[in-house]
Amino acid sequence: MQFIDLKAQYQHLKTRIDKRIQTVLDHGKYIMGPEVQELEEKLAEYVGVKHAITCANGTDALQLCMMAFNIKEGDAVFCPTFTFFATAEVISFANATPIFVDSNEQTFNICPVDLEKQIQSVTSEGKLKPKAIIAVDLFGLPANYPELEKIAEKYNLKLIEDAAQGFGGSINGKKAGGFGDIATTSFFPAKPLGCYGDGGAVFTNNDELAELIKSYRVHGKGRDKYDNIRIGMNSRLDTIQAAILLEKLAEFPIELESRNRAATLYEKKYGSIYRTPKVPEGYVSSWAQYTLVSDYRDTEMSEFREQGIPTVIYYATCMHQQTAFSKLIDLKYNFPVAEKLANSVFSIPMHPYLINV
Repeated sequence: MQFIDLKAQYQHLKTRIDKRIQTVLDHGKYIMGPEVQELEEKLAEYVGVKHAITCANGTDALQLCMMAFNIKEGDAVFCPTFTFFATAEVISFANATPIFVDSNEQTFNICPVDLEKQIQSVTSEGKLKPKAIIAVDLFGLPANYPELEKIAEKYNLKLIEDAAQGFGGSINGKKAGGFGDIATTSFFPAKPLGCYGDGGAVFTNNDELAELIKSYRVHGKGRDKYDNIRIGMNSRLDTIQAAILLEKLAEFPIELESRNRAATLYEKKYGSIYRTPKVPEGYVSSWAQYTLVSDYRDTEMSEFREQGIPTVIYYATCMHQQTAFSKLIDLKYNFPVAEKLANSVFSIPMHPYLINV
């Protein structure tokens, strides 16, 4: 059994993907070719936003957001401590300070209650300027954006949605990638919508932000590619990856249904044995991972392996426990829920081809 069966997916889509790749090989426009624009249009339509701007990877997508919001030294950016390193890494790379936030025990996502406490603490201390929030749609479930958007508005903060794992999820019909001031996703192969290399995208309804992102992703170019009007980066999605994603995106709604059927079967099988993922009313998860919680994780994982079922831990080390951030941590703050999750979660296979599509 595969943890994520990309081979089965390719066999299902082989004729369509091969044809798309051959078209790119025939026209030879390997960087920013016509398939890139076509993909951006279809991504924007799927998410329900005005602009989708592709880039080289999901980390760059977040970095582009830091640049577009002019996040810099002296700024505080709030993010979950229970997440992948890139979420906090881009904040430090912008010379700003990541302020970590505890998790909600039921959803694993950033806790709005603890977020507001952290904002108030930073504000009262007066050393940093609260600037933005990065919320992560962990394991496929969108974060609590109805509450997060209220908090962002209350404290005049920018809200960035990291939908790398949540692409395909929704809240009351509104798609992941459409929340906050700006949103990002990753097309890393293991993501719900992944390519066969690396890639990412930024989503927004703001015309000015969209133009900034388009400039920053190609060396800060102006109207002419040899007139660079700002310092940018080189972060373009290559055309072959766009071609692959076009066929995967066309199949994605069917795959999403299959993921949710698999999750329903998992709940029936494991719901009485483990603490299983809970999807709040009105929410849809894209099930990037199916994650169980157990106080006896090592034993349980061994038993799964004995049955030939692979397991993976996402994430064993919180951000506030990372060596790279050790100098940032004030010992008066603690993150009990996140630490408990880091010590007890493990994920079992989840992909659209676990059951017949």
